[in-house]
Amino acid sequence: MNIYHGSDVIVDKPMVLKSNRLLDFGTGFYTTSNKEQAIRWAKKVSLRNNSKNKYLSIYQFDIEKAKEKLHIIEYLHANGEWLDFITANRRGRDISSEYDIIIGPVADDNVYSTVKLFETGILNKEEAIKRLKVVKLYDQILFHTNLALEFCLFNSYVFLGGK
Repeated sequence: MNIYHGSDVIVDKPMVLKSNRLLDFGTGFYTTSNKEQAIRWAKKVSLRNNSKNKYLSIYQFDIEKAKEKLHIIEYLHANGEWLDFITANRRGRDISSEYDIIIGPVADDNVYSTVKLFETGILNKEEAIKRLKVVKLYDQILFHTNLALEFCLFNSYVFLGGK
């Protein structure tokens, strides 16, 4: 299957990078199966880095082969287990370290406020999940280890605009 990464540079050699920010699934290389989501990410990265360029890098990912060799966790929906997992990662607890690949919904800007209300205790888990069910959630696929990146094969890129 094709997966995508949006950035202000072409990423033909993905790497597991530490981030200064606390992210949903921890550190690693983030991709998505949704092309439009990756294009939005490219725009955000370009703005954050004060760059004019936007690129969509495209990879081939054989999830079935990866499942045979790697430790993968997949959240199909925004449920209580997913909410606990992303909340722990966003609080800096390294609970993703036992997985090579993590797949699940993105807690993007549309979802972030609900997650934040849950994190601060304003919403309980049931109310947070109820609110999340009405939002269309895109997926993210995190390659957490170098071994996992062997299954993320660069295919091509699209220049989305810039200089």
